[in-house]
Amino acid sequence: MKKLWLLVLTSAVLFTLAACSDTAASTDQADEEKSEQQDEGKKEKSESEDSESTEEKEADKEKEEEEEPEQPFEPLMPSEDAKPLEETMTKEELEKMPVVEAHGEDRTRKTPVGETLIAGNEDKSDGLLKNYRLVAYYGHPQSTQMGILGEMEPEALMAKLKEQTQAYSDADPSHPAVPMIELISTVAQRDPGPEGLYFHRTSEEDIDKYVELAKKHDALIMLDVQLGRDTPLNQVKSLEKWLKLPYVHVAIDTEFHVAEGETPGINLGSVNGADIQQAVEYVDNLVEEENLPDKIVLVHQFTDKAVTNKQAIKPTENVEVALNFDGYGDAATKMSLYRKFVRNDAVQYGGFKIFYDKDQPVMSPEDVLKLDPNPAIINYQ
Repeated sequence: MKKLWLLVLTSAVLFTLAACSDTAASTDQADEEKSEQQDEGKKEKSESEDSESTEEKEADKEKEEEEEPEQPFEPLMPSEDAKPLEETMTKEELEKMPVVEAHGEDRTRKTPVGETLIAGNEDKSDGLLKNYRLVAYYGHPQSTQMGILGEMEPEALMAKLKEQTQAYSDADPSHPAVPMIELISTVAQRDPGPEGLYFHRTSEEDIDKYVELAKKHDALIMLDVQLGRDTPLNQVKSLEKWLKLPYVHVAIDTEFHVAEGETPGINLGSVNGADIQQAVEYVDNLVEEENLPDKIVLVHQFTDKAVTNKQAIKPTENVEVALNFDGYGDAATKMSLYRKFVRNDAVQYGGFKIFYDKDQPVMSPEDVLKLDPNPAIINYQ
């Protein structure tokens, strides 16, 4: 009986141990499956997060690309029969600047024909001068003595401007030309005026009128400041309302900036390049803050001393700078001075002014584009 009881007890113990063993095995298996499921879940989550991260990065990239501001203008495309500039010039013209431009010096070109960025300079911006040429009509809405802009009704002005612009697109198809209005927004005067700084502000109504005219015709507008005794920075800041618009640029008329005791129109003025640079940096910051298309600062130079310390003028990633030779008279002298002020003392791009009523002769687009370097901006007064 005792043996029987021991046998029963032993069997019960063995059964219990077997059950525990099965339970433990089952638990271990469940734990393994649970761990595998957790690992799989983590993997799927990680892959999902990676996928979401990639998608987010791509979405952010697309958003940045979408938000990159575009230049708001419509170039006048070349006519179908327009020939590349290189095909319209002789081998000598391609290799050498015009005789009168060289003015007895070496005629070897510094910047190849068809390029507007002056040799030795760079353009880090996304500005329009990289691919396009600007053709501008200059003046004041209330004056027939300050340029063609004030001589014609707005719509007639735009029609003539487009015709002149088209001539440059046809002369150099590689740089389609864009029509631009250059409006004098502050006029230097011999009277101190209400601010005591020897300039008069153009009315906001007049400026708005031509800003809207430019927008209507898919053109650009450049607001020109004649400084009097004010600084370039102050003058450019006063234009902020309009500079926040994507199709508005700025020009600085240096010859009208005079010192204490001098009078615009009697004394020829000058501007230090460091003061111009302050205006350039202000425009650069405005472009960045307002997410605007890159802008242009045009600097007018008429005489040797009109721009001093020119090496201080530095284009930025948001601002292209062009130096515009402003003189009038015989073509040979103008071309020679363009070489002196623009080519040999370069900033970044060159500009060239033509006077319909004062130049002898009035140079054709084909003649203008033989200059070294090719002007990126041509303005007519």
